[in-house]
Amino acid sequence: MIDEEGNMQGVMSPEDGIVIAVEAGLDLVEVSPSAKPPVCKVLDLGKYKYEAQKKANEAKKKQKVIEVKEIKMRPNIDTHDYEVKMRAAKKFFDNGDKVKVTMRFRGREMAHQELGRNLLRRVKDDTDEIAKVESDAKMEGRQMIMVLAPR
Repeated sequence: MIDEEGNMQGVMSPEDGIVIAVEAGLDLVEVSPSAKPPVCKVLDLGKYKYEAQKKANEAKKKQKVIEVKEIKMRPNIDTHDYEVKMRAAKKFFDNGDKVKVTMRFRGREMAHQELGRNLLRRVKDDTDEIAKVESDAKMEGRQMIMVLAPR
């Protein structure tokens, strides 16, 4: 058993531990039930739970949630439109987000999937120093999808 100051009190019966905890006006909490003999501590359970909750919230606040941003293109995209999309992708990578590049095919464009594949290859080459390919270009219905993650 460990008292409220953190001093070892030695091995004792649970009843003796409860008496000591009640005299101190605190609770007797089993800290390590798997140890032989089990370890109990005299502490304020409400305060202990509150501080554990505060620690968990602080850890949750510090973690970065990675979002997947999507950029949609067509196989016959104009150069200026392409550059605008690439600036947006660069901004997403700077924020630490993943980017999903979607190439949409409509009508007869399905017969020329190599144009879309070439454009996705160009995207991969242009973002090579700031991003790595997480999943390579693959067809899903009428769309070709590639996922990039920041380096």
